[in-house]
Amino acid sequence: MAAEPRAASLRRTLLVWLLAPLVVLVPLATALLYLLAVQPAMDSLDRALTDTAVALAQILEERGGQAQLPLSAQTAHALRADLVDEVVFAVGDAQGRLLGGEQALLMVDPRLARGGWRFFDGQLRGQAMRIVAHGAACGAQTCPILVAESLGKRDAAARAVGLAAAGVSLLLALCLALLARVAVGRGLRPLQQASQELERRSLQQLDPLPLRQLPREVGFLGAAINELFGRLRQAVGAQRSFLDDASHQLRTPLAVLLSESAQALAQPHPPELHARLQRLHAAAERSAHLSHQLLTLARAEGAVLQRRDAARIDLVQLVTEAAADWVRPALAAGQDLGFDLQPAAVQGEAWLLRELLANLVHNAQQHAGRGAQVTVRTRTEGGHVLLDVEDDGPGMDAADQARAWDRFHRGRSASGPGTGLGLPIVQHIAQLHAGDAALLAGPAGRGLCVRVRLPRADH
Repeated sequence: MAAEPRAASLRRTLLVWLLAPLVVLVPLATALLYLLAVQPAMDSLDRALTDTAVALAQILEERGGQAQLPLSAQTAHALRADLVDEVVFAVGDAQGRLLGGEQALLMVDPRLARGGWRFFDGQLRGQAMRIVAHGAACGAQTCPILVAESLGKRDAAARAVGLAAAGVSLLLALCLALLARVAVGRGLRPLQQASQELERRSLQQLDPLPLRQLPREVGFLGAAINELFGRLRQAVGAQRSFLDDASHQLRTPLAVLLSESAQALAQPHPPELHARLQRLHAAAERSAHLSHQLLTLARAEGAVLQRRDAARIDLVQLVTEAAADWVRPALAAGQDLGFDLQPAAVQGEAWLLRELLANLVHNAQQHAGRGAQVTVRTRTEGGHVLLDVEDDGPGMDAADQARAWDRFHRGRSASGPGTGLGLPIVQHIAQLHAGDAALLAGPAGRGLCVRVRLPRADH
């Protein structure tokens, strides 16, 4: 059988839809930040080139109708000085003759309008350069001034701006991802709380969920759950009514049948009817016991215990009150019924613990045999209370112990009119009280001891 596919995670779906656009938006934001930041940096470097061109224009002069550039070697060196890049300049006259600088640069673009500026990228001696060209006034003519600079500072500035843009974008993306995760977590918290509330619910806790705590978008789901709770309340109520009616309706005719069969056995009757009346009486006893066990199991399975609502039960008092019901069967079977009761208190439901005790003692009396010794013990051990019912009868072999908690299972060596429901009822009631039940060896390794461990009541 193929495994059922797992349902998609709402948290994951929301995060994917919130964060997937970042895969596109982060590169776009990086590019936009880069363009917005790199251009001012490039403009600043271009202005530095214009400063050199303006300085050269200030030196340029006209003598006798001829443009001249009275530039000393020291000044030329100062104009070329740069810690990072190579700076080259060229100044020409109106006819394109070189007045100063490098001829190769002058040939790049020697003619310009007076007062004009032009920035462009070019090649000089095989090296990429950033060039500014200026048309300077030299008398009535226009002389070209060109200043070129290698791209070291520009490349470094572009890298720095790119890294900064990428860092800012990634930081923004991480912040958005974190905020999205927090927002989704906070948005789903009411659903998680409602889910935890539902996990704690039982058939005894079918109150409507408070819809005001749920987001409006899932209010319809809460309303549907409340409608389901309403139908379950009706079903549970119908089940309780059925159990109450069945208990009442069965108890009376079975009691009458038991009484009538007992009276028929006690009164004079033909000998040939004696065996039949005995079988009838035994069947009535078994039917009464079985119906009681079934109804008890059904009520126990429908029960739930809340720690805040459970009462403090003194097991010693509970055993003492119920002991009178166990004495008569013990005397009839010639059994020695004893008690070793030390203070022991638990939190729970009295009628359930009373049923647990009754089943333990009834099982021991039924299966230990005539003349056996049955002992009920209570004591406290650490944070738990131990309730033992032991006998020195034939006990139970390992194979039967493995299935002892199964409903309607009776051991191969079992005697008496049992139903196979006593131990399952004991186990279920123990689990309802956050405890457990175990089968141990009886006194001196003989017989059987059923131990129920329950949490100790808080002081």
